[in-house]
Amino acid sequence: MALMPKRIKHRKVQRGRISGNATRGGRVVFGEYGLQTMQGGWIPAKTIEAGRIAAQQYLRGEGKLFIRVFPSKPITSIPLETRMGKGKGEPEYWAAPVKPGTILYEVGGTTEEAARLCLARLAHKMPVRVRMVRRRIK
Repeated sequence: MALMPKRIKHRKVQRGRISGNATRGGRVVFGEYGLQTMQGGWIPAKTIEAGRIAAQQYLRGEGKLFIRVFPSKPITSIPLETRMGKGKGEPEYWAAPVKPGTILYEVGGTTEEAARLCLARLAHKMPVRVRMVRRRIK
């Protein structure tokens, strides 16, 4: 089952614009390695879930996966071949808006090579460009 909020204030929201870089959520906090976005965009809930399944199958219980984004934006669409007018469409799916620099996933408890392969599998599923980052040591 794809992620979605339990309760929301507004059923439909405007598209908005993703501008600038991420000011929060841009540092690896929970694991040792992370997957960081290099572009802004929307990541659908199904894509987040597909990435989670691919990572869990690769890790096989030897490491831990942390998901750092949540789909809180309803994306609406109207049916095909519908005439103009008649208002805004119904919510079709949920997406997580991300800015460049946001950490999407984190992996901990594995070697660097295993984490690199796991995050490479995740990167193939993402609709935005991503890169692997390492946790900074203070």
